[in-house]
Amino acid sequence: MRILLVSRYKQQFANHILPFVVEQGAALEQSGNQVDYFLVQGKGLLSYFRQTGSLKEKIREFHPDVVHGHYGLSGITSVLACRELPETIRPKCVVTFHNGETLGWKQNLLSSSFSLLADYVIYVAQHIRDLSYFKAKRYAIIPCGVNLDELPLTPYEEARQRLSFDSQTKYILFGGTFDNRRKNVQLLFDALNRMSDHPDFTAMHPKGNLKDGTAVEVLEMKGLSRAECALRMCACDLFALPTHSEGSPQALKEAMACNCPIVATDVADIKELLGDIEGHYLLRNPGKTKAYWDADESSVADLTELLKDTFLFDGRTKGRERIMKLELSNEQIARRIIRIYESIIWK
Repeated sequence: MRILLVSRYKQQFANHILPFVVEQGAALEQSGNQVDYFLVQGKGLLSYFRQTGSLKEKIREFHPDVVHGHYGLSGITSVLACRELPETIRPKCVVTFHNGETLGWKQNLLSSSFSLLADYVIYVAQHIRDLSYFKAKRYAIIPCGVNLDELPLTPYEEARQRLSFDSQTKYILFGGTFDNRRKNVQLLFDALNRMSDHPDFTAMHPKGNLKDGTAVEVLEMKGLSRAECALRMCACDLFALPTHSEGSPQALKEAMACNCPIVATDVADIKELLGDIEGHYLLRNPGKTKAYWDADESSVADLTELLKDTFLFDGRTKGRERIMKLELSNEQIARRIIRIYESIIWK
């Protein structure tokens, strides 16, 4: 098959394409398909409509069997371009929703309404479909996969030596950047402050000593390559994701693949991902909703107790086995997506 992946132009990434889109494309190519990319450029919501003509030109040039838009807004461009072509050369259209489409009413209204014109819709988690104003009838719940080849399992002590980690310090890898409020690093700092005699855990000073004398340092993922992230996940004592909202978090799945102990909020599909694996810790959701996690008066104390448990765990998990059991490697996900392509092409 010939597959054209449509995504938003992202200045900060290699080739200006979101990494998980590139990885999915690579997995599709490894299965014998031809893959090309179209990047939606411009500013604001109108850019998704303005790029329809350019996408039609790309379709005429590449002759894809399937146009697959990643994120609902790119799905608008994909749907319109396909619908405006003559039926004799019109490719099938698939749209994947990743969560951002549901965070604002305009994005939700536009994305979900145009998705009804697609041949198939993929939601990376069930709550995203639940939150969509208009729900596709032909759909599947398929998270993005992880590239296990780029997540080698480096032994814990070796990884720490390569990173020059202090042998007496507990290292926590935060699942994002400190300045991303949605990832909610402040909750982690508040819990660590509660465990410290001299509270000094902040984004400016992410290190300190706990009441029992344990030295702790919090690291962020900012500016790291995939290889650097993987090495840190193998070397750190904990991966922390106290996030407010997610689609199906890639960084958490990658930490699982590196067998790193994890503590995370109960939002999106995180509970289902973590399962009951020893070394995985889940912070209860006061709102009991998969859409958004928000703290109550007990959340800092709850996280404090979980952190104590993680420091006592002092080992590695079987998260990589869990990833394989859930069929979340890129190759396994690609096979599921290919079956969808085939079903709509040969319908």
